[in-house]
Amino acid sequence: MGSVGPELHDGKSPPPAAAELRHELDAGAQFVLKSRGSWIHSGYHLTTSIVAPPLLSLPFAFASLGWTAGIVSLVIGAVVTFYSYNLLSLVLEHNALLGHRHLRFRDMANDILGPKWGMYYVGPIQFLVCYGAVVGSTLLGGQCMKAIYLVSDPNGKMKLYEFVIIFGGLMLILAQIPSFHSLRYINLVSLVLCLSYSACATAASIYIGSSSKGPKKDYSLNSNNETRIFGIFNSLAIIATTFGNGIIPEIQATLAAPVKGKMFKGLFVCYAIVTATFFSVSISGYWAFGNKANGLILTNFLDDGTPLVPKWFILMTNVFTILQLSAVAVVYLQPTNEVLERAFADPTKGEFSARNVVPRVISRSLSVVLATTVAAMLPFFGDINALIGAFGFMPLDFVLPFVFFNLTFEPSKRGPLFWLNAAIATVFSVLAVTAAVAAVRQISLDARTYRLFANI
Repeated sequence: MGSVGPELHDGKSPPPAAAELRHELDAGAQFVLKSRGSWIHSGYHLTTSIVAPPLLSLPFAFASLGWTAGIVSLVIGAVVTFYSYNLLSLVLEHNALLGHRHLRFRDMANDILGPKWGMYYVGPIQFLVCYGAVVGSTLLGGQCMKAIYLVSDPNGKMKLYEFVIIFGGLMLILAQIPSFHSLRYINLVSLVLCLSYSACATAASIYIGSSSKGPKKDYSLNSNNETRIFGIFNSLAIIATTFGNGIIPEIQATLAAPVKGKMFKGLFVCYAIVTATFFSVSISGYWAFGNKANGLILTNFLDDGTPLVPKWFILMTNVFTILQLSAVAVVYLQPTNEVLERAFADPTKGEFSARNVVPRVISRSLSVVLATTVAAMLPFFGDINALIGAFGFMPLDFVLPFVFFNLTFEPSKRGPLFWLNAAIATVFSVLAVTAAVAAVRQISLDARTYRLFANI
């Protein structure tokens, strides 16, 4: 089962009927998606899943868009995703009041679109997006560790894959945290960390941009029409996927009943952090480095290996980033953990019984080992992740919420709400296709440089 029955009251001990319903849940829902959190906990989860180190790529996105289009795109991304996630939450609340609380994205698709949509479309793309985020976070964590190493020892001989394996070792421990709700305090620390490295990135950009150390400021766009057009679509995809989440139902599943209004408060917490970080990093980074902004703004703080800011500052910023990446990765492991728990655990036994602990440790460990191996073996995974994001984050976050809302609440076609939702879904469907084409083009351009276990 992927949904629970009516929400009867908000007490700590459920009435007998609710307790029976809980025993009917499969192990994934019962053990991983525990419904015990408050609205502030949802704010922590939302912030960790959205305000992550990929935001450090926003100045690079601005480099292909320019000032006006860059800022407008960032504002549109914030407004549309806040609206989208709120609509998705309203659909979840509505179904909960009707006695069918959906705990997973695929459960929503099963109920609203039909079982084939959940099984063959929503479920697989959500799994790809989330597991891709785990692999990408592991790779980025290894790259940040290597950056620290090279600042400390410019002639060091350690390879990138060695640092990826070290980060994977940290993930191996964190993956054993039993439930999504158990991550609430880790995600509070994650919230502080994302504010910290964003403040560091902003301060460093302003410092370098105000000194003679930085490059000459050039905000001109690429003169080659083909490169410029594909660069625009790639940048729009970067901005869209930076706002991406893909696990709104799973986050709302962690809330204790009744859930009405709680997710909206959590979204306000999250988007206060989004506003403080996304805009400060993107604007300061683009101002300082212009069209020379790199894919990760932290790499702009080194000029041919020479630090443009104090070494300790670079080390501190990278440490903040690495620690938050571990929280991001373990959050995006939750859908995988839920699937594994559902497959191997026995919901009639205790959560911490030997019958459930042994398969949990083995399956989660193998999941992390596989993600770490892929990250170490494919250091160009970022290109592949862009393609996964185009086919995954875009539909999950920018298309399906509007479709779900229109099918659930059936707003009048004579009113503006139906057509606004339909227009947003259509525009972002087109953008998803163009972003996928741009991602495939980038893969074809970079393919000649691909090497397994490359030290990049």
